[in-house]
Amino acid sequence: QWAVGRVCLASTIGVYAGTFDQPSPLSEDLPLPLAASAPLSIPTVKRSAELLASFVGARADFEVINMRFSAIWGPLGRKQSPFFIAPAMIHAAVSGRAAEFDPRQQNRYAADGIDLCYVKDCARAVALLQTRGTLAHTTYNVGSGRATSNAELLAAIAEHVPGARPTLSEGRDPNGPGGDTYLDIGRLQRDTGYQPEYTTDRAVADYITWLRAGNDR
Repeated sequence: QWAVGRVCLASTIGVYAGTFDQPSPLSEDLPLPLAASAPLSIPTVKRSAELLASFVGARADFEVINMRFSAIWGPLGRKQSPFFIAPAMIHAAVSGRAAEFDPRQQNRYAADGIDLCYVKDCARAVALLQTRGTLAHTTYNVGSGRATSNAELLAAIAEHVPGARPTLSEGRDPNGPGGDTYLDIGRLQRDTGYQPEYTTDRAVADYITWLRAGNDR
């Protein structure tokens, strides 16, 4: 009825929970556990949605593309996240107040990192996946393809907001996995030509400019 030939579905890096003992980068072909292994419900719901959407699409004759997003951040994003501390650190630096972390956020160690993807890079990846004439796969990781440490993020913030020094513990979280999780974006790059354009420094500068212009988030 709507003459839509392709539907792109927002999924998450969290569907790889249960495989984080595998070395990163994590690829789309990695076998996923059948049992729910994530501490939160979101990855389980997202993985179920991937399967259901693919099932419906095959029978209703439209293409479904699953997009597994990493940690997306930037303008219009949340001020706090239970998964990573970048938003809280940026808002604290711009406001001049102490960082207010999500109470569920435990990852406050300088050496720990995550696959941060700036929202403008993410948006471009989504547009490429939606408009590309032919895609060779039905599932694509969308991220930066690397881990950004909290120390790297803090250094970039300090370059643009002198004196901004949110408190981080040294080293890695002793209760963490001992390594960083990030996505393999090779498939996305090969099939769409996507390349991340926002370095950590450029992303931080852009988001700070956005917030200083009077935008709330």
